Amino acid sequence: MELATPYLTLAAILFCIGLYGALSKKNAVIVLLSIELMLNAVNLNLVAFSKFSVQPGMSGQIFSLFSMTVAAAEAAVGVAILIAWYRNRATADVNEMNSLKR
Repeated sequence: MELATPYLTLAAILFCIGLYGALSKKNAVIVLLSIELMLNAVNLNLVAFSKFSVQPGMSGQIFSLFSMTVAAAEAAVGVAILIAWYRNRATADVNEMNSLKR
């Protein structure tokens, strides 16, 4: 498992950067990009664990492809909601989006 250490370290760093961006930024576009960064870190982990496991196989790569498909759909829906919100309110600030509760 020692060969997978650089991949897992890179994935942990990417996930931490994405988590910081998602929790601290106020722009909704940056939050969406940070979520995508976290999903890419998870995909990197899936591929690394699949390749460097005791019995290497294709299961991690296949699951990663499904994850990328879900991430693409999530990004498309998120950007569509953001565009509709920006047209109505003329802002992309996350703090202004609390009116969606009503």
